[in-house]
Amino acid sequence: MWHSSPPGSIYDYIKVASFSIGPDGLVDQWSLRAEELFGLTAAQAVGRDPVDAFMPPELRADGHRRMAEILDGKEWTGLVPFRIPGGDGAHGVAEIYVMPTQTETAERAALCVVVDVRALRCIESDLAASQAIFGQSPFGFLLFGTDLTVQRANRRFATVFGGAVEEHRGRTVHDYLPAQEADRMTEALRRVLETGDSVTDLRITGAAPGSREHRHWSINLYRVHGGTGRPIGVAGLGTDVTRRHLAAREAAGVRRNLALLNEAGHRIGTSLDLETTARELLDVTVPGFCDLAAVDLYQGLLLGDDDRPARPHGPGVPPLPQGRGPGRAPSPPLRRVAFASAVSDGPLSDPGAAVSVGEVHRYPAASPGALALRTARPRLIEGDGADDLVQSTLVVPMVAHDTVVGLAQFSRTKGSEPFGERDRAVAVELAARAAVCIDNARLYRREHERALILQRSLLPPGDPEAAGLDIACRYLPGNAATEVGGDWFDVIELPGHRTALVVGDVMGRGLRAAVAMGELRTAVRTLALLDLEPAEVLTALDEIARGLGAPGGAQQASRAALHSRDADRSEVYLATCVYAVYDPVTRRCTIANAGHMPPVLVEPAEPGAPPRPALLLEVPPGMPLGVGGEPFEEVEVDLPEGALLALYTDGLVESRDHPLEEGLRGLREALADPVRPLEDVCDHVLNTLDTRHGEDDIALLMARVQGLPIDAVGDWQLPREARSVGRARELARAKLPAWGLEGLLDTTELLVSELVTNALRYGEGEIRLRLLLDRTLVCEVWDGNLVQPRRRRARDTDEGGRGLQLVGLLSAGWGTRRTHRGKTVWFELPLPGGGPESVTELSAEQLLSMYG
Repeated sequence: MWHSSPPGSIYDYIKVASFSIGPDGLVDQWSLRAEELFGLTAAQAVGRDPVDAFMPPELRADGHRRMAEILDGKEWTGLVPFRIPGGDGAHGVAEIYVMPTQTETAERAALCVVVDVRALRCIESDLAASQAIFGQSPFGFLLFGTDLTVQRANRRFATVFGGAVEEHRGRTVHDYLPAQEADRMTEALRRVLETGDSVTDLRITGAAPGSREHRHWSINLYRVHGGTGRPIGVAGLGTDVTRRHLAAREAAGVRRNLALLNEAGHRIGTSLDLETTARELLDVTVPGFCDLAAVDLYQGLLLGDDDRPARPHGPGVPPLPQGRGPGRAPSPPLRRVAFASAVSDGPLSDPGAAVSVGEVHRYPAASPGALALRTARPRLIEGDGADDLVQSTLVVPMVAHDTVVGLAQFSRTKGSEPFGERDRAVAVELAARAAVCIDNARLYRREHERALILQRSLLPPGDPEAAGLDIACRYLPGNAATEVGGDWFDVIELPGHRTALVVGDVMGRGLRAAVAMGELRTAVRTLALLDLEPAEVLTALDEIARGLGAPGGAQQASRAALHSRDADRSEVYLATCVYAVYDPVTRRCTIANAGHMPPVLVEPAEPGAPPRPALLLEVPPGMPLGVGGEPFEEVEVDLPEGALLALYTDGLVESRDHPLEEGLRGLREALADPVRPLEDVCDHVLNTLDTRHGEDDIALLMARVQGLPIDAVGDWQLPREARSVGRARELARAKLPAWGLEGLLDTTELLVSELVTNALRYGEGEIRLRLLLDRTLVCEVWDGNLVQPRRRRARDTDEGGRGLQLVGLLSAGWGTRRTHRGKTVWFELPLPGGGPESVTELSAEQLLSMYG
């Protein structure tokens, strides 16, 4: 059935045109629709190459390739830009459907159907808009094109924003909304257009033209598609929800403040640290209460000086400092300890608040911050600059126990709700809670720092060093609150490059145990300077421990034991201790034990052999220090090169959850591989064992044996005859150049001569001379007489008696100690270039002082 479409039908709007291309690639037919679409008559188009005629030059090469494919029988559909030859530069985009054909002579040609894309897209947009209920909607309705410009608006939208409906075509959201809100809206439109995901209840704030009243709209966005399913734009529906927003904001504000105070009670004050407590306050308030916040605390409070201003007097106003008039006193120094921002890192609105975290500053005398600190009352600052980020700030003093500890600032940026009276009360309450926690943290920090000072003064400073030993140590206090306890360790240098290794444990915990430990440690170092044998050191230490609990010392404690009433008033201090002395020349260690854990020894394995098991040294345990009445025994152990010796306290191996034997077995297994670096061995032991840190203190002292090299020791026996003095000088003069110590030849020769001469004159038996080279040069002279030499001042008429004076003046140190078969006199010289203690020649004054 034939049907003729009336004028104005869809075909007229679409403007479908056609033309044909002959076998030669030239236009051979041109329809009337083509004349209307391209503006060319048939006479102008027939016989021309369509590629050269209608396509831009940069696309012609690809067009000729496509034309060749079409004349070879290939169908093609696509968009082709075109221009009108000889026109005024008009151009467009045509959607062309090319279908291969054949002529009556079987030659290949093509039929082209053309649609103006612009007309087609307009029809698709108009159809989509017509399907929406534009005119009847009581809400603002917009249709955005793919370029995010308004294609159509309904009458309700035009009523709110003014103008006729047609005047809104081509506008963007930036013509209706503030920049920030417009950017949000643009991003949402772009996201909906790209993904197809709808947006519901997008809250937008702005003001209608000619009005300063902020309105709130709920926006719903969805993508609109054409008849072919291709996205052609985004539809937006807006609803004014200002009244609903105000009511909900009022109710939410009450709920928010109650929840905020409840959260503050749980989250603020979880740590006894000033800075952490300040950050917890900001974590609670930003962004739930404000957009920007900062906390300043008095610098004196942070440093422990506690020089905060006095308690406010009168109606909240403290007395002004002397010599200053009202309002002229700047604030004391404060430090910015915390800052938080939900929008940016911009400064607060107060002029004195542009301060970095950690910076010390003062608020000017007339600033709101200084006034709030002086009056202990909050201040509200309203932003008045158009360029200010902040629209209002609450400056709240932090008051604990009627004393100001610092200042908190809460700010809201433009676009947020300004602070009201209810917010002021909440801010004061939040600041007060934080202030109490900060004051508690201050008190804890003060006690904590005092305890740390005590503990650090009782432990060896830095990394201990010893001749012939590689040392590593760890200390973990069982009292996590004060970090002090009764365990201790020490590394003491002894004459002859020997080293004393000490580990002890005062029974009990806390400050009292730490004080007793300090007294015992000091006593050990004093006894070590006397160069006593390990058993003698523990015997003397036992007497000292018995006197710690009695005001009169050990003798008073002994008398108190005879009277039960006095004994009840005496406190008992018991401690365990192991004392070991290592000689790097002989690689021998002498150990005595007073009720302590046995040392652990790990000997090095032979090359290619498996590691040797760790051994518990069989040292008689003895009784703890403070018991008294029992002697101590000592044992000597030969330590091979590379052996590992571990001293420790019972907190490392003993726990309520497992017996002592299990802990000792775990320690031996953890030390099974002693080849790794000593620091790593320490960490491995602590990480492997179930130490239950917090139950007891832990002290761990580990030493790897290195020993002095053979060529660093000179050892000679000298007969008891006068020529041994000269022989000793010859030996010293021959040995020092081999060590590169030519600069010490004269001094060493002189002092060796003095000591050997004294041994011949006052000693007994054979004489032994030994030179040791390590970090210093040590000379030792042994003889069989137990009488200790003493330094005396010779009279002017005496011909001798000045030998030890020379030794004392020319050496860095000298001394004497008893041995099993006599005594040893020694002196020590620093190596050349070793520092300011290097030996220099005697001055005239020093020489004269030896003669009165």
